[in-house]
Amino acid sequence: MRDEVARADRIVVKIGSSSLTDATGHLRPDRIADLAAHLSALRADGRKVVLVSSGAIAAALGPLGLDRRPRDLETQQAAAAVGQGLLIERYAEAFARHGVLVAQVLFTAADLQDVRSYRNALNTVSRLLRLGVVPIINENDTVATHEIRFGDNDRLAALTAHLIRADALVILSDVEGLYTTHPEEPGAELIRRVRDVTELRADTSRIGSRVGTGGMRSKVEAARIATSGGVGVVLAHADRLEAALRGEETGTFFEATGRRRPRRMLWLAHAAEVRGVLRIDDGAHRALGLGRASLLAAGVVEVTGEFEAGDPVDIITASGDLLARGLADCAADVLRRRVHDGGLAVHRDLLIEMVS
Repeated sequence: MRDEVARADRIVVKIGSSSLTDATGHLRPDRIADLAAHLSALRADGRKVVLVSSGAIAAALGPLGLDRRPRDLETQQAAAAVGQGLLIERYAEAFARHGVLVAQVLFTAADLQDVRSYRNALNTVSRLLRLGVVPIINENDTVATHEIRFGDNDRLAALTAHLIRADALVILSDVEGLYTTHPEEPGAELIRRVRDVTELRADTSRIGSRVGTGGMRSKVEAARIATSGGVGVVLAHADRLEAALRGEETGTFFEATGRRRPRRMLWLAHAAEVRGVLRIDDGAHRALGLGRASLLAAGVVEVTGEFEAGDPVDIITASGDLLARGLADCAADVLRRRVHDGGLAVHRDLLIEMVS
C-alpha cells in the first residue's frame, strides 16, 4: 500500500516546529535545505507538491531573545509576525538553489469554514501548482484567535490534502511514527500499519513535542480526516523523508478507508462551521442508515440553533450520537414548522455520513 505514496502525483508534506528547530529553539538550516532538495526533486519529476510548515513562532524565539515558546496569545502572535517572514525567507533561499519558486499562503480556520473562502483558497493553490510553484502553507497565527483556529498544522495539512485532492499526505515528526504507548516506555512498539484509524488502540495522550502545539493525538486525528476521504498517510521521522516519499517501510502508514468524495462534501465533513443540530427519531435513523435517503422533516424531533437555508447542520440520533452532517433545506424557523406540516429537511445529495 505504501507504493501509492511513491506513485503519488499530488503530495502534501507537513513538518512541525520540533522537526525544524534544534534543542535551543532555533531554525535548523540543514533541515530546511533537506526539505527543499527532496521536494524540488519531486517538482523536477513533474509532481505537484504542497508544503505545510509550522515554525513561525519558533523562528522568532532567538531574534526576540525568548528561551521558550510564549504562552500568552499576544506574544505568540507578535512572535508569529516576526518569525513568519524569517521562515519563508529561509525556504525561498533553499528552494531557489534548485530553481524552484515558493509562495507563502497563510490560512485561518475561518478561511476554510466559509464555502466561498474555501473555493478561493482552492483556486489560489491550484493556480500556484499549475505555475510550477511550491505553496508553503501555515496557519496565520498573527490574526487567529483561540476561538477560531486550527490549533495545529496537522489538521490544516489534512484539510489541504482534501483541498487539492492529494494522493498522499506525509506528516513529519520528531519521533519514528506511532507507538503503542510513549516511545521511551519499556515495551513500546512502533505500529507499522493502521488499517482503520477509527479502531486504533494506542495511547497518544502523552506524546508531545518541544516547541510545537501538535502532539501525537493531533497527528492521528489528521490521519483520520485524510484517510476518511481516500488519502493515505505516512507518519515518519523528519530524517526519513526520502524513504517515506519512496514508499519504503518507514514510520507508520495509515491506509485510506473512505472513498474519494466531491470537495464540497469534504468541506462539509471537516471544515464547515456547523450552525445547528437536528435530532431525529428512530425511523429516520433507520432510513438514513440504509443510504441514499433524504432526511424528511417528519423525522426531526428537535431543531437546535438558528440557521439559514444552505447552512451546515449536524444530524444526531435520539440518544445524541452524531450520525451525519448536511446542508439545511430551509431556515431553522421554517424547519420547525415543517416538522408538523411535512417537507424536506436535508436533501440526500447534500448529506454526508460522519465517522465518530
